[in-house]
Amino acid sequence: MNYPARVKIIDVGPRDGLQNEKQPVAAAVKVELVQRLQDAGLKEIEVTSYVSPKWVPQMADAASVMAGIDRRGDVRYSVLTPNMQGFEAALAGRPDEIVVFGAASEAFNQKNINCSIAESMERFAPVVRAALDAGIAVRGAMSCTVGCPYEGEIAPEKVGYLAGLMKGIGVQRVDVADTIGVGTPIKVQKALEATLAHFGIDQVSGHFHDTYGQALSNTLAALELGVWNFQSSVAGLGGCPYAKGATGNVATEDVVYLLHGMGIETGIDLDKLIDAGQFISQHLGRPTQSRVAKALLIKRAG
Repeated sequence: MNYPARVKIIDVGPRDGLQNEKQPVAAAVKVELVQRLQDAGLKEIEVTSYVSPKWVPQMADAASVMAGIDRRGDVRYSVLTPNMQGFEAALAGRPDEIVVFGAASEAFNQKNINCSIAESMERFAPVVRAALDAGIAVRGAMSCTVGCPYEGEIAPEKVGYLAGLMKGIGVQRVDVADTIGVGTPIKVQKALEATLAHFGIDQVSGHFHDTYGQALSNTLAALELGVWNFQSSVAGLGGCPYAKGATGNVATEDVVYLLHGMGIETGIDLDKLIDAGQFISQHLGRPTQSRVAKALLIKRAG
């Protein structure tokens, strides 16, 4: 197998990981988490989202978090912007990249934002234009690319359709996300191949949830296609709202362990990453969801 020699990881813990937490997490803790992630060698971090505090109270401190980060020139800081209002609010925080989103499932779009896939992309078109005009990069998060809680299995054609629409409005790169973690390797490869018909290999990343314990298998399947960008969440932060009690995002520590074991470079220091995961897990009052961190912490203690 010709695997990529190097992989870049975007840690989405501070945003995707923390957004569903019921207990408030202070802005200073989020800033410290970002600091620890960049100290561990992460070069891309999804920091926060500019959404209405009414819908996502955990992200109400987006401006303070962005203002508090000790920025590094070689780190890309991204934020989620759901609409023009969110984008305008985000500008003051000077993000390097904004993230817009869409689902490959019509039912998911209707349930969540009351419009079709095509309409959702039309709504995002002015946001994408404004970002590109301001010199800010644009990433598109494509959710439910293999399965949907309402529609069940998602055909690769639907993924290709969404990727084409995103390309059409000016999105520069996309994440192929298995939002509910139901994907298995061949299905994930088909979703990725449908996306690769519209975007080059350098512009496509894998975002896998571990609800059914398939995230690392799916990561390997993506690597086999040459995909070298992935998203994951330190300590496995972020539950899956559609599968009660299930874990959500795959833990960054587990992905890094897999990659390092395959001789693939990440530029990430696994020990420092585990420390970052411990920091936020202790703050949340629960153990890390990373299998690798659990094993190595026991080893350290021994």
